Amino acid sequence: MRVGSAAGELRSLQGWLRADPGVRRSAAVEVRGGVPGPGEMGTGLDVLQLVTGNGWSAASFVLAVVAWRQSRPQRPRVEIRRGVTVVVLMDCSEEEIERAVRALDAADADEGGGR
Repeated sequence: MRVGSAAGELRSLQGWLRADPGVRRSAAVEVRGGVPGPGEMGTGLDVLQLVTGNGWSAASFVLAVVAWRQSRPQRPRVEIRRGVTVVVLMDCSEEEIERAVRALDAADADEGGGR
C-alpha cells in the first residue's frame, strides 16, 4: 500500500490500522523499505505491507483506511495492491468504497483466500 508521498503519513496509517480491532485481528502491518544504509541513497519508496490471515475482511480494511484518510488534514491518495489488483482511494465516495471492497474481495478469492 502506498500513501501520498510522505513517510509520516504511512507511519500514521500503520498506527491507525494496528489500533483497529478488525484489522489487528486478521493482519500483520509493517512498513517496508525506505531506510538506506550508510552511504546509500535508498529508493525513496516506503510501502505498508499487510500479511493477512483467516478472517481478513476487505470491507473492514477499506473502511479503516477511509476513516484514517478522513482524519488527515490533507487527505492523501491511497493505493492498495493485492496481487495484480490495484485499488486507488481518492475521494472515498460510497461508489469508490464499494468498488474497492469488491476488487479486494475478488483478488482475495483469486489468491485462494476466499475458501
